[in-house]
Amino acid sequence: MQGGYLTDVMTQPPSLAPDYFDADVIDVARRLIGARFLVDGVGGTIVETEAYAPDEPASHSFRGPTPRNGSMFGEPGTVYVYRSYGIHWCVNFVCRPGNAVLIRALAPTAGIDLMAARRGLDDPYKLCAGPGRLTQALGIDHSHDGLSLYKSPFMLEPAKVQGSVVVGPRIGITKAVDLPWRFGVPRSKHLSRPFKNNGPSPK
Repeated sequence: MQGGYLTDVMTQPPSLAPDYFDADVIDVARRLIGARFLVDGVGGTIVETEAYAPDEPASHSFRGPTPRNGSMFGEPGTVYVYRSYGIHWCVNFVCRPGNAVLIRALAPTAGIDLMAARRGLDDPYKLCAGPGRLTQALGIDHSHDGLSLYKSPFMLEPAKVQGSVVVGPRIGITKAVDLPWRFGVPRSKHLSRPFKNNGPSPK
């Protein structure tokens, strides 16, 4: 599929349910849009995600567990952190075994000065616009791999009210490129890359 389209998402409860991640990875990736994610009090609102499943070749879990991707087969709510191209860290939220949601971008709301210091820049729209930028801004590295999102230093609060979400193909991959498994806030200035069809302005 080329381009993007819009889909409505359900309103989520104000607290993180024990079974929040024990669900279809597509559903979780969609409903994480608008959730608040903090690491040691630093973070913001999730504005872009991608879903990865074990039955599609772009996923790290496609060929089964390895020492590198072991956390991706952990309990729902496990954090899976890996280094991309040997350069930057990427953070994922594990759903069912072998399924995970890549957090691609945040709109910063807390600890912005610390984010700017870590990133070496002041532009709020570039602090967390991309998975590598996001982890640098939030201080996430491989030491966080395998930890639980239900415990410190993490705080994840689902969106109390969510509007429309723009949907399109994932980016930065070479396999399964047409799957519409990328989700985002329409026209957000904090996206890692605009969607081809960004839809209406956010409410």
